[in-house]
Amino acid sequence: MIQSSGIDAVLRAATEAGRIPGVVAVAANESGVLYEGAFGKRMQGGAQPMTLDTVFSIASMTKAITGAAAMQLVEQGKLTLDEPLGRFARQLAEPQVLEGFDASGAPRLRPARGPITLRQLMTHTAGFSYDVWNADLHRYAEVTGKPGARTGLLAGLDAPLAFDPGERWEYGINIDWIGRVVEAISGENLEAYFRAHLFDLLGMRDTGFVPTDAQAARGAGMHVRDPDGSLTAMPYQKPSFPEFYPGGGGLFSTGHDYLRFLRALLNGGSLDGTRVLKPETVALMGQNHMGALNVLPMRTAEPAASNDVELFPGMAKKWGLSFLINTKDAPTGRSAGSLCWAGLRNTYYWLDPKKQVAGVLLTQILPFGDPAVLGLLDAFEGEVYKALA
Repeated sequence: MIQSSGIDAVLRAATEAGRIPGVVAVAANESGVLYEGAFGKRMQGGAQPMTLDTVFSIASMTKAITGAAAMQLVEQGKLTLDEPLGRFARQLAEPQVLEGFDASGAPRLRPARGPITLRQLMTHTAGFSYDVWNADLHRYAEVTGKPGARTGLLAGLDAPLAFDPGERWEYGINIDWIGRVVEAISGENLEAYFRAHLFDLLGMRDTGFVPTDAQAARGAGMHVRDPDGSLTAMPYQKPSFPEFYPGGGGLFSTGHDYLRFLRALLNGGSLDGTRVLKPETVALMGQNHMGALNVLPMRTAEPAASNDVELFPGMAKKWGLSFLINTKDAPTGRSAGSLCWAGLRNTYYWLDPKKQVAGVLLTQILPFGDPAVLGLLDAFEGEVYKALA
């Protein structure tokens, strides 16, 4: 463990000042856990303290786990990065591009110019978007009445592309489709596959799509940041996925569990003597797989769900399989070539292969890209690197 007084101070100050109701933060290196801390309350105004075993909705932090599952199948020769994936679903075989809307307001669609591949899905360059950050897709959902992928309804995946495969980067439902491919190849639903091939092997006992009653009793309440900066609390609600488990954003977990996943990646795909990926696969996942394309800012079309978001503003950013990659050293101490991403409810992680350190910071606040949480993430990360130095 590292000297924790500086880390404790920044986390405690954020909760005592009321900027954040509660937070769990953990960090590790190749040797083991470096830091664990929990501060504040599980829900603003509640009696239960935030604890290290508090259960969080980690939303899009699910994506890295789905990516790891797909890469297991690549290792086994059951899937390749660049084969067309049309054999798995009509929407992948005959994708349609949304070009706009006609005078009556009806969507204008045309066939996509090219097939969709696993590499494109992994890097968010396949053309799929989220209506949260794409105004045209948001309008399409309103016009057609189609639900979003977060509903757990299969109709939420029956969405057109925002652009032709390989044309640019845009954050979207790509990893949900990878989850469906994993299910088709393995013959297991995603909950069963993750548990057998990742969670049980890595000792991630508090991670899954539907928590038990005991896990739900440890759940963190949800909070909404109001325009004046105050927070409105909502009690914890168990998730429901009526038709499919969304590989792009459905998991719950704890800081301890997710850190075990990151530690396995830090150690080249193994943890405590159990291997889930080959070292060369982990190395491949951390490389740029979008070529000359760059990650673009995310402009909100649904302000209640997300702010405008750009991590590392002004820096060229790439995408791996499936992580955001910063191309320059960060002021916090994070090395160029590190991997990271986040979840809609303001949960964040990073993995620094060069300095061999990883960290997780968990809250439950909407909208995404909350300035107070992003500031705390930077402070936490900076203190971790300072203690390591």
